Amino acid sequence: MRVQTGASVGIGGFIITGSAPKHVLLRAIGPSLTASGIPDALADPVLELHGPGAFATITNDNWRDTQEAEIQATGIPPTNNLESAISATLAPGNYTAIVKGNNNTSGVALVEVYDLQQSVGKLANISTRAFVSTGSNVVIAGFILGNNGGNDRIAVRGLGPSLAAAGLSNVLADPVLEIRDGNGVLRASNNDWQDNPVQAAELTAAGLAPTNTLESGIAATLPPGAYTALLAGLNDGTGIGLVEVYDRGAAP
Repeated sequence: MRVQTGASVGIGGFIITGSAPKHVLLRAIGPSLTASGIPDALADPVLELHGPGAFATITNDNWRDTQEAEIQATGIPPTNNLESAISATLAPGNYTAIVKGNNNTSGVALVEVYDLQQSVGKLANISTRAFVSTGSNVVIAGFILGNNGGNDRIAVRGLGPSLAAAGLSNVLADPVLEIRDGNGVLRASNNDWQDNPVQAAELTAAGLAPTNTLESGIAATLPPGAYTALLAGLNDGTGIGLVEVYDRGAAP
């Protein structure tokens, strides 16, 4: 995602379900993206973790600052010292990871959440809110399905117009969604969530119908593997958008 300033910083949300705390690792990646051929990477990410109620915000600039040994023990520390990471054991609830550029800088960045304790509860929802541009600067949300040994039901939403009700300006007027697998093959796409009546009925039954007819929604059953959800604007529209991925459990 392209991290800008103000309301256009990068925001990754996730929900932990179950009844016990879960150990997770969050990373904010910028400089190392250049090795993947991504231009204009965020030079120095700063990561903030916000939680429910009286949760004390956790902030990290450079990952070696405070939790170096603990983060290294996960086996997936960032590869650049300027990148950020937070290791935390979190109670069930809603959490938000905010990625900013140090000294209000901008650039392309990646925010990640890793489930380090998959036997406890689950990450039931992940989301990314950021400024949706064009070309390589659309918003890309990656997710990995696995561990249940079979197909998984997911719902993906691309929101824009309804974000104005939260006080945001310059929202994405007409979101478009794609889901691609680990080989880049298109598995599903959607412009307006009501385009496909069967899919729209499934989203509605799950309580996940977008509130604006121009927003996007996909209900799909997918095998284990790595996937990406791409959020863009119709006809190269730009603005602040939100892409959400919901894990609806194993297919019957």
